[in-house]
Amino acid sequence: MRCPYCTSIDNKVVDSRMGKEGDTIRRRRECLKCEGRFTTYERVEEVLPSVIKKDGRREPYDRMKILSGLTKACEKRPISVEVLEKCVDNIERSMQEKGYKEIPSKAIGEEVMNQLHNLDEVAYVRFASVYRSFKDINEFMSELKDILSEKEANTPQKSVARSQKPE
Repeated sequence: MRCPYCTSIDNKVVDSRMGKEGDTIRRRRECLKCEGRFTTYERVEEVLPSVIKKDGRREPYDRMKILSGLTKACEKRPISVEVLEKCVDNIERSMQEKGYKEIPSKAIGEEVMNQLHNLDEVAYVRFASVYRSFKDINEFMSELKDILSEKEANTPQKSVARSQKPE
């Protein structure tokens, strides 16, 4: 591992700890040349499918593209980076479980939509407006109406307590 301060490759591990979810290892390192300390993270390299783009091109899966899209959709929303990282983890796990060697970008986009739908309605609508590239305001309104009707269906109705008069 190259030192970020002096670029030397001579360093030692001072401390190792497992990440919160157990899927990463955090290592504190000390450069033997400049004695600067820095942190590195280790994670298992997962074999993820190639992505088939809309135009038929194939490219390697890029976790940062998904995280970037989620971050843009959740901008100025009360959602932490850790939550977004978990969403990306869920998307990757879903892709791995399917076992495909190649996966259409559309399938990844739909999985992102599912994660956002469960996470934040505003972020979901933001992402959907770009991802689905609505042609006009009517398509956009239709999506909003679907969200509202689904929300109403999932919200329990408040029961009105009826007062009984003594006889």
